[in-house]
Amino acid sequence: MNLLSDIITYVRRIIKSPSNADISDNLIIDYINRFWIMDVDARMQLFDLKTKYQFVTTPGFVEYNMPLYEFQSETPNQPASQDISYYPVYQGFLPPAYIDGIQVPLQTQKESFFNIWPNIVQQNRIVGIGNGTNGPYTLHFHIAPNSPFLPIPINPPLQYILRGHVDITGIIANANTPILGGGFQDPIFGVVPNPAIPVTSVIPQVYFTSVDAYGNNIVMCDSGQMLFDGSNNQANYGLLITPGLAPYGNLSLPGPGPGPLYSTTQNTINYLTGVATNVYFSSAIPQGANINGLCFYFQSGLSRSILYYNNVITLRSPPDKAYLIELDAYLTPAAFFTQGQAIQFAYMCEYIARGAARKILSDTGDIEQFAFYESLFKEQELLVWKRSQRQWTATRTQTIYSEGINQGQQGFNNSGGGTL
Repeated sequence: MNLLSDIITYVRRIIKSPSNADISDNLIIDYINRFWIMDVDARMQLFDLKTKYQFVTTPGFVEYNMPLYEFQSETPNQPASQDISYYPVYQGFLPPAYIDGIQVPLQTQKESFFNIWPNIVQQNRIVGIGNGTNGPYTLHFHIAPNSPFLPIPINPPLQYILRGHVDITGIIANANTPILGGGFQDPIFGVVPNPAIPVTSVIPQVYFTSVDAYGNNIVMCDSGQMLFDGSNNQANYGLLITPGLAPYGNLSLPGPGPGPLYSTTQNTINYLTGVATNVYFSSAIPQGANINGLCFYFQSGLSRSILYYNNVITLRSPPDKAYLIELDAYLTPAAFFTQGQAIQFAYMCEYIARGAARKILSDTGDIEQFAFYESLFKEQELLVWKRSQRQWTATRTQTIYSEGINQGQQGFNNSGGGTL
């Protein structure tokens, strides 16, 4: 019994519904997937689902979302009720963590991480002067050694400004209602900002502010989305927006004509040079009024610490080139679709079947059958759990007298690296 069809047969025996007319195979598969994807990882952490997640950094990018499964469907024409939308590949990350093979701290609390790696806000910096119109304005964050009047070298400098970010919820929203192409992108590239991305999913890192003639704030910020200029992805150009109220209040910037226009020379911020060229505010800036800029400068280099928070991996220092990141993780398994599909861990087949049948019995209100089979479900869960525990207990707990880190290396012992 190691195929999906076998699990379906066993579920039918438990719920006493041998006929496809009573409950279809597709509906049973839906219950199986609900238990397999959403319940198993919450009920227990299995050794067989523990794995390693690794990725390579992109220079200048400091935030990386939890990876998502692609949209899953048995056939392109399958009813929408049987599709499995995007969901995280992993349940979460845990130590040890490595960057280019060197173990580094993995934090899950922002307070501890940013106490060591604070974001120093460069605020109230005058980057332009109002001229009585809403634009165009060219605004300058002067970043040494790159001034706005010098060309960008082939190998970019070490000092940049941080890029905005779109979290995992925004990535899913963009995938479901894409402006450019299909599927999901991370980071998001577009010709204009996608209005379907929730306000709460956008984490800006660059702001331009001023006041209008009536003393009201005028704010512009980056959207976490990068420019697609019609032929190439321009990852160093962030699309600017006017921030709005939740849930979908963020607005594209106006252009010189009737509609918004984004390019490398309009309504974008160049994260390498700190220059926003030909930007248009949502309303006019009075003559002589200051336009202030707020950003986060950073010095890139070899990353040496990781924060995992809100399904986002944050690195410090920001990477200056590609580094290999490795984290321990618990896998969220992919969905089952094909009845001939083999179950990855065959010893869990009866557990999966009883878990799916348990959901069906509770939904149909068959409390008597539910109660009768509950002890048998618990028995299977205990057997699956015990298999993981045998693996966990196979390793001896380290003591100062047992073989551990640095054991056998000249000049070190297990009590902190002192000389013997």
